[in-house]
Amino acid sequence: MPDYPFKEKRNQILRRRPVSDFFYRFLSLIGRAVFRINGGLEVIGRENIPLKGGAIIAANHLSYLDPPLIGSVLPRRGTFIAMEELFDIPILGWGISFFSFPVKQGGTRPSVIKETIARLRDGEIITIFPEGQRSITGELLEAQRGIGMLASVSNAPVIPAFIAGSNMALPYDAKRLRRAKILIVFDKPVYPLNYSSGMSKNELYEKISADVMASIAGLKERHGDNSC
Repeated sequence: MPDYPFKEKRNQILRRRPVSDFFYRFLSLIGRAVFRINGGLEVIGRENIPLKGGAIIAANHLSYLDPPLIGSVLPRRGTFIAMEELFDIPILGWGISFFSFPVKQGGTRPSVIKETIARLRDGEIITIFPEGQRSITGELLEAQRGIGMLASVSNAPVIPAFIAGSNMALPYDAKRLRRAKILIVFDKPVYPLNYSSGMSKNELYEKISADVMASIAGLKERHGDNSC
């Protein structure tokens, strides 16, 4: 399959931005209502999310619910990276095209990295799951260093986020929602510009990635036991 036409797609979205903004706000409202009715939704630390400028939300990954969860509680419109196959699904593919762009399963193409950096520099807020996959056990997995690279190259702050309870609401192999309380906690941003310029690029990427995961682990330690 040829590379996804990012520039053409972005131009299409910009032309229909008022419609897509309304659609995003509408879905966010519906999402929050569903999660609250389905057991409760608590959000802590939204004030740590910058209201303008490019930024990365880096969250642990437990369930397919995690992207809509994050999207429904952000103080402004978010952008997501979704599996390429989802864009081929009728209705769903059309819907997510308003606020997502695709990545091919099994690896991130250079074009996706460039698109992510371009969107961050344009002031978008992008949600990424540094672990790269859902955690079946609920334990944190090792972060891929891509999160550090994206932050360093774009100079965008990274807001670590801890999600608890989404794996209870929609377990790994579940087909429908179960009643469960969900907690989302946002930590203070990690700023790439605060790191020493004496490190190599690889060292810098790994350090930022490690610090982001350490922050998420700290949130888990402080809030995990009280989440459900």
